[in-house]
Amino acid sequence: MRILVTGGAGFIGSNFVHQTLQDYPSDELVIIDKLTYAGNLRNLEGLLADPRVKFVRLDICDVSLRESVGNCEAAVHFAAESHVDRSIEDARPFVRTNVEGTWNVIDACRGSGVARFLHVSTDEVYGSVGQDEKSREDSPLAPTSPYAASKAASDLMVLAAFKTYGFPAIITRCTNNYGPFQFPEKFIPLMISQALANDALPVYGDGRNVRDWIHVSDHCRALNLILRQGKLGEIYNVSAGCELENIEVARKILRILNRPESLVKFITDRLAHDRRYALDSGKLRAELGWRPSYQFDYGLKETIDWYQKNPVWLAEARTGEYQKYFERHYTRGVFRIS
Repeated sequence: MRILVTGGAGFIGSNFVHQTLQDYPSDELVIIDKLTYAGNLRNLEGLLADPRVKFVRLDICDVSLRESVGNCEAAVHFAAESHVDRSIEDARPFVRTNVEGTWNVIDACRGSGVARFLHVSTDEVYGSVGQDEKSREDSPLAPTSPYAASKAASDLMVLAAFKTYGFPAIITRCTNNYGPFQFPEKFIPLMISQALANDALPVYGDGRNVRDWIHVSDHCRALNLILRQGKLGEIYNVSAGCELENIEVARKILRILNRPESLVKFITDRLAHDRRYALDSGKLRAELGWRPSYQFDYGLKETIDWYQKNPVWLAEARTGEYQKYFERHYTRGVFRIS
């Protein structure tokens, strides 16, 4: 199968590329990526010379996108602006990429006759849930942040294309991912990066916000399964069922790295910070037989090992946009250490 992969140099996209080439040796991949701060060709190191891979540097909002879709039989759409804090600071890039860009990808794939389209979304579109609740595929959308709202809008665009044009689309909504190649503005690589440098670990509020964690490899296995066997027009939640408070995750990282808990610094909470995300993935498990393979403590240790073994990747990530972002937020008081 020839697959278009948008955002294939990003965190989840690059892991999907690695896994697909390994598990499906007859597949060919056309990778589209704008290479913003979170898109890194180092994430695809060793793959770009593979004859099964074609890489095109391109913005998904570009009208020439259809030329790159070519004769692809399927598409997996990862490309998105994805950081909540950045969306609070400026929502415009999120609306442009996540809404307008998604429609441009849909339009290009429709015009090229793509037979299966997988739109990769997020659990954040459901908003926060109560202590004993889990979001199901038919739960109402209640996004809080501009990022989550832009992803909910893109989901609705995909569903509208399916209902209006019979566009062969499927939507997945996954919980928080962790693993190699994740840019250190997201929680787990941020905590790892700060701990390795013996710097303060900034934790929002009281640190008791709950997230549902999944290793990126388990997520990518689910995506490949849904791409090939999922029912068109359906939504599938993807969750390993591993709920942890943020402070607990930070402390696990410090223990693994033998760093003192005094490095944790509670900081001014994020605006409209959702308290808890949790997904019911029963549909995916029952219909397609998917199960996660990673236990969190093992996966976290493996992830920390990866960052330790890739100091050049991490050092490059901690400069440039990362550094500008931190300096801007410390200066403006968003990351005011208390």
